[in-house]
Amino acid sequence: MNPDMVDSDQAWAAMQSRDRSFDGKFVTGVLSTGIYCRPSCAARHPKRENVRFFAKAEQAEAAGLRACLRCCPNDVARDEAAVKAVIEAVRMAEGGPKLNELACLTGYSPTHLQRIFKRDTGLSPAAYARGLRSERLKDALENGVSVTEAIYDAGFESASRFYEEAGKRLGMSASVWKNGGAGVTVHWASVATTLGPMMVAATDKGVCCLSFGEGEEDLRGRFPKADLQQGGGNFQKLLGDVVAQVETPARPHNIPLDVQGTAFQEAVWQELRKIPDGETRSYSGIAAAIGKPKAVRAVGSANGANHVAVLIPCHRVVRSDGTMGEYAYGIEIKKLLLEKEQS
Repeated sequence: MNPDMVDSDQAWAAMQSRDRSFDGKFVTGVLSTGIYCRPSCAARHPKRENVRFFAKAEQAEAAGLRACLRCCPNDVARDEAAVKAVIEAVRMAEGGPKLNELACLTGYSPTHLQRIFKRDTGLSPAAYARGLRSERLKDALENGVSVTEAIYDAGFESASRFYEEAGKRLGMSASVWKNGGAGVTVHWASVATTLGPMMVAATDKGVCCLSFGEGEEDLRGRFPKADLQQGGGNFQKLLGDVVAQVETPARPHNIPLDVQGTAFQEAVWQELRKIPDGETRSYSGIAAAIGKPKAVRAVGSANGANHVAVLIPCHRVVRSDGTMGEYAYGIEIKKLLLEKEQS
């Protein structure tokens, strides 16, 4: 987009999808209220005839408009700098920096910093730090480092601190993770649905796999050292909840998940779960929403790394031109899922 000109159609589309990658590139003037906003502003969208786009905030103010107090369009550059400073501080710190320390670094209040960081990355600073430590731990374990060495190399202050967090996030102890999931019991079943045969698998913590057209061999490929067991008493109720969710995807659910990914993957998956039923987002829109506007391909890879279809709705991501794009279980299933949500 030319810095001195705004393509109205492109700007309108960006505003409608609340695409954060356009924040700072133009502002949206709402003539009926006399304010101007970021393209990603969460406020209710105005009618098209009441909107005018400006390349710069100064142009909007010259037209008699004032900055929105909700999205603070004049703070885009400052917010981006603060988020980058926090990420760098977290990466460089041996332990997780306190929120008050990060606030002092950026000049924001702790509450405001928490809000803008979560808005741009999908995680709080503390959750980002935990994700980074766990990501480093996984890499160390997979490279053959001892459990104790891996714990300290990843930035945990003590072994007890790691085990406290591991139960909440990894779903497996460090030694079990190093051994490829050996000792973990995974219950599973294949069931018929209107979308075709569906496989569901779960640990005692939650669903770890939901796929279409797959069977035991595929599941064993994902969990080669786990104890795979068909069915099971407690599993049957969970299976019924999952089938109901797939057949009526617009219904609210609190089905537990047991998934692990890198901090980046989990940020993408959290953003996917924020997309309203029946709506779609572009890969670039997701990348912008997690504060990584240039990581479009990485978002695609994170989408592909999702083993829990529907419950983590990667079918809601489409190409920028609105076409379906790819889907692990076929375009027809992707179309049917979106049709179910829209009906």
